[in-house]
Order: sequence, then C-alpha cells, then structure tokens
Amino acid sequence: MLLRISHTIESFIDLAGRAVSWLTLALVLLTFLVVVLRYIFDLGWIAMQDAINTLHAVLFLVAASYTLKYDEHVRVDIFYQKLTMRGRAWIDFLGGLLVLIPVCIFIFWISWVYVIESWRVFESSSETGGLPGVYLLKSVILLMAVLLILQGLALILKNFAVLLEKKG
Repeated sequence: MLLRISHTIESFIDLAGRAVSWLTLALVLLTFLVVVLRYIFDLGWIAMQDAINTLHAVLFLVAASYTLKYDEHVRVDIFYQKLTMRGRAWIDFLGGLLVLIPVCIFIFWISWVYVIESWRVFESSSETGGLPGVYLLKSVILLMAVLLILQGLALILKNFAVLLEKKG
C-alpha cells in the first residue's frame, strides 16, 4: 500500500518534470536568439531577457522535485555510500521527515504573503518593456514547495517500506 501511494505521487512528479523539461529547449533557443539579435543585428528587448529569466526560474523551481525523485540532487556524502540499504533508508526517511518536509512547509508559509501581495497588485516587471505577470512566476514558488512536499512524502513512504521489511 505504501509503495502504491509512493508510486502514484512519483508518477505525477515525473509528469511535471518531463513537461517542464521542454522549457530547456525554449530557454536555449531564446538565449540563442537574443545573442544573434544583439551581436549581429544590434537589437534587443527587455521582454526577451525577462522571458529567459522566467523560463530559467520555472524550470529550476518545478524540476527540483523531479531531481529529488531521481536522487540527482546535491548530497554531501561523508558516509552515505558506505551504509547498507537499510542505513540509507534511515537517513532518507529521517531527512525527509525532519528536514525536507519542514523546510518546504516553511518556504510555503513565508512565501504565501509574498505571492498574495504580488497577485493583489498584478505585479509585472519593474523594467520598462518587461513582461507582465510576475505574480504568476512568484506563484511557482508555492508550487515548488508543494511538489517537493509530495516527493518528500513519496520518499518517506518508500524508505518506511524498506525499514518495515524483515531482515533475512
């Protein structure tokens, strides 16, 4: 049962990560276009620079949970690799429960007013000619926290299932 719930959550995280990965292509193409326009045609628009920053932010924020799912996040490994599977499960279980989930809840909590205030004024870029809809971008901070909480729960459930297995 625990593994089924974990798998369902991770399927959703995988879908979100794969969907947002296409932003990488858009980011590369837009950056290439900005460079070509600037250095060959001496043209540039603030909105294009804003779009690059926005794409990068959305990609980073949404892909964080996807990266955690595939265990590709930065890990300061002093002893983790030398532990048994059960020892790693303890580290991941306690890390998710005592660090990841509380930090994500804190991020959500402190970002809430920041995002609501941005929505209240329908915040747009502070740059003349910049993109509107900064409030939408700021909302992705809340989405990141929720996605990381979901992936954290999946991680906790998977490791709890490992810890429940009988030795032998």
